[in-house]
Amino acid sequence: MSRKWIVLGTALAVVLAFVAGVAVFTNRSNQEVKQAAQINSEALVRPHSPVFGNPAAKVTIVEFFDPSCETCRAFYPIVKGMVNASFGQVRLVMRNAPLHHGSDTAVKILEAARVQGKYWEALERALAAQPQWASHDRPQPEMIWALIGDIGLDMTKARADADGPAIDQLLRQDIADMQALKVDRTPGFFVNGTPLREFGEAQLKALVQQELKKSATP
Repeated sequence: MSRKWIVLGTALAVVLAFVAGVAVFTNRSNQEVKQAAQINSEALVRPHSPVFGNPAAKVTIVEFFDPSCETCRAFYPIVKGMVNASFGQVRLVMRNAPLHHGSDTAVKILEAARVQGKYWEALERALAAQPQWASHDRPQPEMIWALIGDIGLDMTKARADADGPAIDQLLRQDIADMQALKVDRTPGFFVNGTPLREFGEAQLKALVQQELKKSATP
């Protein structure tokens, strides 16, 4: 056999081994997340978690969300649209996952708005202007205060709440739950406790439909 074919064969073997390794890692990672969700089911939803949609919906999408995450921003209208189109059968529960630099400050501001019943309004303002304040090399989450100044908040109270121990503790709980559930990227989705195995809009919609069918079975 010529040296050329030996080299090509070796290169092909390396590529195949890499692909197989990725597949094994992905499968193992998915299994770990699934097992973590089963063991730590109470970590999926907490009393403080913001809920969009029918609180009594049969299907719950839990999203671990980072307000600085571009993909989270892109998926927000998609997931919200799924809830709106479900006729009360699907709800969205948001969990904080501040993985980017500066996101902890952004989360605390949004949580302060939640305390006054303005979470969703504040979130949409923050997401609309994300490119301005969420630069990964130089984030400026404090800019969010100016963005939400006219949504009806008591700003003095909101600023005090954002810096207070109650919201700090809630954030610590969200981070602990994120770690217990082995969420290491955003957005991270669970549908009725089942983790989204392959990321994508079609995959998320398919998982939601699967759970809707289960809920409709007598």
